[in-house]
Amino acid sequence: MRPGINATQTERIIQALERAGYQATPNRRLVAELVASADGHFTAAHLLDRGRRERVTIGRATVFRALDLLTTLRVVERLDLPSGSHAYVLCDPDEHHHHLICSSCGRSEDVADGELPALIERIGRRSGYRIEAHRLELFGTCPRCAGAEADR
Repeated sequence: MRPGINATQTERIIQALERAGYQATPNRRLVAELVASADGHFTAAHLLDRGRRERVTIGRATVFRALDLLTTLRVVERLDLPSGSHAYVLCDPDEHHHHLICSSCGRSEDVADGELPALIERIGRRSGYRIEAHRLELFGTCPRCAGAEADR
């Protein structure tokens, strides 16, 4: 494994692939390493750039296919950013959560549901909808970036 790679996260991604019956091919392992090394949210372009910097060869289509598969397995989640573009974030597929995303540095943090399930139930009752799924992304400035702004 190359320097800077989070071996624990990489292995967790590979195990998720294998549990679902997929082979951990060399390209999927490489994408798993690139995803595991990301700090905060990332895009396919970020993964490709990092691969180039580390002098590994991986195709654009391979990265997109792997991200689609990892999204299906809920190992990564797709984020819809306020800019209209999208990115991905590494997740625990066994735990439902939401994301806080820093608009300045891109760092993301998982947030537990808290009181949200009760609110969703009330919305369902009032609207008549049978709510089957939900997703919440909160964008703002993280404490580190807010502190840097205050120091200016």
